[in-house]
Amino acid sequence: MANSFGDQLLKAGLVNKNQLHKAKKNKHRQKKAQQAADPAALAASDAARRAAAEKAARDRELNQQHKAKQARRALQAQVHQLVTLNRIEREDGDIGYNFQDGSAIRKLFVTPEIHQRLTDGRLAIARLDGDYALIPAAVADKIRQRDADCIVSQSAAEAATPEEDDPYAQYRVPDDLMW
Repeated sequence: MANSFGDQLLKAGLVNKNQLHKAKKNKHRQKKAQQAADPAALAASDAARRAAAEKAARDRELNQQHKAKQARRALQAQVHQLVTLNRIEREDGDIGYNFQDGSAIRKLFVTPEIHQRLTDGRLAIARLDGDYALIPAAVADKIRQRDADCIVSQSAAEAATPEEDDPYAQYRVPDDLMW
């Protein structure tokens, strides 16, 4: 607008710069006041603010879900690494060790030494990629802190304190009886 009405009046000498500046300022104020009083403009600006707030809330929620998913993946990776690094290779033995995995009863055939360590609670059974792994009890405790569902079976090391007047205290009761 090189040749606006105000500029033409200024060139003609009918107004000075200060008067032109005041007129522009007043026109701008009137325009702003008119926009503020317009209910359609108010509704549109409120709707825009609400939409921006809803989008920000949605973005925050998606960000939290993404962070939680990454944390779960990191814990699963830690558990997988703990199990694979501390896995005890088991040879197929002739003694079956029964344990419960969810609602199913499973059986592992192990050597007598491993069977004894499992029943004493020095070894635990962990689920890893659809298979079972034998791991030391200390590692099982670390895994249980990260993901308790990964540990399938661990016998509690019971400190059996025999009563003083128990006549059968010298006889050990086997916990692997087959009926």
